Amino acid sequence: MNILTIDIGGTHVKMLASGARKPRRFDSGPGLTPRTLVENVKKSTSDWPCHVISIGYPGLVVHGRIAAEPWNLGHGWVGFAFRSAFGCPVKVMNDAAMQALGSYEGGRMLFLGLGTGLGSAMIVDGQITPMELAHMPYRKGRSYEDYVGATGLARLGKQKWRKHVLSVVEILRAALEPNDVVLGGGNAKRLRKLPQGVRLGANKNAFIGGFRLWQAPAKAKLKTRSGQ
Repeated sequence: MNILTIDIGGTHVKMLASGARKPRRFDSGPGLTPRTLVENVKKSTSDWPCHVISIGYPGLVVHGRIAAEPWNLGHGWVGFAFRSAFGCPVKVMNDAAMQALGSYEGGRMLFLGLGTGLGSAMIVDGQITPMELAHMPYRKGRSYEDYVGATGLARLGKQKWRKHVLSVVEILRAALEPNDVVLGGGNAKRLRKLPQGVRLGANKNAFIGGFRLWQAPAKAKLKTRSGQ
């Protein structure tokens, strides 16, 4: 079965098919609607045959359905018929949850996506729960996302931003008690020294997560660390 994974970001849409070597991309942004997404994906992947599709969506997804419009894209996402538009089965998942699924190595894992905003997800013994932590209050009437998202990085500068990322990590570790914390998203690469139990993810893990969505649990090939 050929699987096409689509990772929708605030600045780019990235795509990779199972068996393909390199992902492809096109620009995202406020003008991107689900209809233009479908048109551009079909145009960009016309030589990639696929049987099913996984979509990582930058917003609230409930029971596989988009439940809220994204703040950084165009409109029309809620209720859009992706299966009809693409002509094949489609699974939609929150983008942070999809990258978390591709990063999972067992146990209790907290994933934080440091990109345009702040994505979050928790996986416990293989069961994934997308979370909406970004807009919870953090400091001075501002949210977590205001400090560790892209606007926070631009406002604070790299050094202060790094300190706030580690502060947020410690607050959430104390509250959720994960044994593994993964920091992904485009800005995670700006971090330097990480505390024990915290590791960097990779954007390519979103594609792994998209492929795992269609795999049986026994065939998902999750890595498991010794002792877990």
